[in-house]
Amino acid sequence: MNLEQQLTERLNTLAPSHLEVINESAGHGGYFPGKESHFKVIIVSEVFAGLRLVQRHQKVYAVAAELLSPSKIHALAIHAYLPSEWQGEAPTSPECAHAPKV
Repeated sequence: MNLEQQLTERLNTLAPSHLEVINESAGHGGYFPGKESHFKVIIVSEVFAGLRLVQRHQKVYAVAAELLSPSKIHALAIHAYLPSEWQGEAPTSPECAHAPKV
């Protein structure tokens, strides 16, 4: 099972009504086909009710902890929403200064 699948499996424990796990590794320096190092997560769940943004992120980090290391996931962008907050679109990711130039 690749890192994206493992991350998805762990995030599903937060009972999301919407979940997107996007591998953004290709937009970062040192990329090669198959590399999994940079991910963006969009997660919508009632488990975030009453939590501040930092606490929502801590919940995501807690379930993904085993995958967050230099030899696995290097960077994780988290967009965590309650269903009442979700507008159907998350912010776009900034371009990496070390991204391969096409």
